[in-house]
Amino acid sequence: DVQLQASGGGLVQAGGSLRLSCAASGFTVADYTITWFRQAPGKEREGVSCISSRDGSTYYADSAKGRFTISSDNAKNTVYLQMNSLKPEDTAVYHCAAGPTACGVGVDSDAYYYGMDYWGKGTQVTVSS
Repeated sequence: DVQLQASGGGLVQAGGSLRLSCAASGFTVADYTITWFRQAPGKEREGVSCISSRDGSTYYADSAKGRFTISSDNAKNTVYLQMNSLKPEDTAVYHCAAGPTACGVGVDSDAYYYGMDYWGKGTQVTVSS
């Protein structure tokens, strides 16, 4: 079975850190662009970061630049999102998805999101002030 499993969310104080994991089974993350999305209640979905092992490209939303780092461990077939200096506005459900699209191009568009081949269930990140 093909599966993407996001984990690592939790409750953290502002300024703290979390590392999210996106573990894949049934396919190889190195063959896809893996994108982290987040959505908070009442807000639009946001493409936070992505990585493509095929060409080594990465992307960060302006809201994530300088604080988040995406990486891929192909041996573990897992993509990580290290989130530092967390802010209350980072509070959201985060989930990962895998697709053939170029990393980051139109990341907030419906075409990008619905062009993904596989989606994982979300993990809740809550940052308290």
